[in-house]
Amino acid sequence: MAGITDRPFREIAERYGAGMVVSEMVASAALSTGHGDMVRKLSRSGQLPHIVQLAGCEPGWMAEGARIAEASGANIIDINFGCPAKRVTSGYAGSALMRVPDQALAIVEAVVKATSRPVTVKMRLGWDDDSLNAPQIARLAVDAGAQMITVHGRTRQQFYKGVARWQLVRAVVDAVAVPVVVNGDIVDADSAKEALEQSGAAAVMLGRGAQGQPWRVGQIGAALEGRPIEPAPQGKALVALIQQHYSDMLSDYGVDVGLRAARKHLGWYAEAAGLAFDKPTRSSLLDNDDPKQVLSLIDTLFSGQWRAAA
Repeated sequence: MAGITDRPFREIAERYGAGMVVSEMVASAALSTGHGDMVRKLSRSGQLPHIVQLAGCEPGWMAEGARIAEASGANIIDINFGCPAKRVTSGYAGSALMRVPDQALAIVEAVVKATSRPVTVKMRLGWDDDSLNAPQIARLAVDAGAQMITVHGRTRQQFYKGVARWQLVRAVVDAVAVPVVVNGDIVDADSAKEALEQSGAAAVMLGRGAQGQPWRVGQIGAALEGRPIEPAPQGKALVALIQQHYSDMLSDYGVDVGLRAARKHLGWYAEAAGLAFDKPTRSSLLDNDDPKQVLSLIDTLFSGQWRAAA
């Protein structure tokens, strides 16, 4: 999730009990040539195993990206065969690789050979409903050395429309002897339990379901394991969390880029909190280039003061 699961976001998720967190998607070719933004994405967060997700279409670049990621401290290398974004698939990366199994296999082989770290793969059900080949790709990946498979229950052509078909992930579970993780439309404990039941998977992964509520991953994990569920932060605790997230993004990205990158997170936090701002208020929060003013607005808007006055 490029621009979303960066170091500040992952640290919050870990603090609230996430079992695993995965880096933003890192373009292997750009990383191999020292692109600053890709190097930034390698930053470790917290104490959990550091999982770096690589994307690309050339085995050589993917292998070099894996070597760089391992040298930077990655504990696990994850290969992306799942991203549906046109800018990724038009370069024959992400879910486009599910259309060329031989190329996908060559990438997994190259990455496994290049690193001593465990290698995992994330994919979709297939390119479209006429090519639901996730079981085939999963078998090839596992035979080449992949140790875990994650499947989003949609095809690439679905993007994020319709619903995730968790039941179709069961064919992948049946095809391989490594853990399979089910992903897509998992937003709470009930949907997580249903996804596990329909798919037979070993675990669930959240993506969009954690936007604006990074604590949700830990809550679902606790519910699945029968542990006490930590409540979502509210009031001053929520304000402190959002302010820290915002400040950390400005620090990591630099102020100019960080201001823009943080806006979507502020919008998601507002949505998750049930805050429907009027246009002027929304603009003051999301279009503001003064960090001090934004931090002050976060305090006002998310502490309950704005809602009480509305």
